[in-house]
Amino acid sequence: MIKGLAITPPVIGRISIGKVVEKNGKRLPEKDDQFTITSQVQNRDGWVNHPLDEALRKSGSDKLRSIPIRLLFNEPDLNLRAEYNLFDPQSGRPLCVGNGETCKRFTTTGMQTLPCPSPDGCDLAKGGACKPYGRLNVMIGDTEEMGTFIFRTTGFNSIRTLAARLSYYQAASGDLLACLPLELRLRGKSTTLSHRSAIYYVDITVREGLTIEEAFAQARQLNERRQSSGYEQAALDVVAREGLSNGAFEDSEEERPEVIEEFFTETDASAGGISKKPCTEEKVGLREKLNAKVGNVEA
Repeated sequence: MIKGLAITPPVIGRISIGKVVEKNGKRLPEKDDQFTITSQVQNRDGWVNHPLDEALRKSGSDKLRSIPIRLLFNEPDLNLRAEYNLFDPQSGRPLCVGNGETCKRFTTTGMQTLPCPSPDGCDLAKGGACKPYGRLNVMIGDTEEMGTFIFRTTGFNSIRTLAARLSYYQAASGDLLACLPLELRLRGKSTTLSHRSAIYYVDITVREGLTIEEAFAQARQLNERRQSSGYEQAALDVVAREGLSNGAFEDSEEERPEVIEEFFTETDASAGGISKKPCTEEKVGLREKLNAKVGNVEA
């Protein structure tokens, strides 16, 4: 295995609740009130929809707000990886990735492991430069193949809700998370911060039409069939964890522009965050600030 390269779940498509639109010559992220399932291919108009997108819309309403899924792993944090990310303003390369306790950070002397106070307590995170960033891998439908669709989010509501659901379902089912018939569901809520307008986040529930008891019974049956056929779920989880830990950062070089375009606006850039424009004095200042902070920690 190549050292330094994170081995991630195979991805055959994307799930999003937003899109990138062009306004005044700029490509900016825009939130939506439904899911869109795309392939990994882009054309001049953006991402090409996956055939499953049309198929699921035909079986329900025009707006796709629920997707039948299964998970690849029993361990919740293998299906959903979430951490704080501070991105380089020029290249989109992650400079610092932390979990609120420790972080891995690029410094002038190489990669280092340092304390992570979370964005609320970190000088480098001021202005929104550091964001929570979650990646959820799911299989759509009941296929036994290991190809997954990835849902990326920087929303606290989605990350917190998904993490809770996965942990609860794993515990309540007796460690049969990968066998449960589940559903990715879009929910809306209003807060004072959203000025009473609806904001959308992603949740996971048992599939529509099933009680939780029926879902657990189906999971036990599927687990028994897998065991009789020689399917080693525990070994799969071990190999997946080793693969993810093989690299410091998960996203590859070719994925970084996609992440930046999808999640960071010109407002983020003016606050010291990400921009697709050439480097300015403001962006150089962020890098110098990072190096100075590292120097203080090392001292």
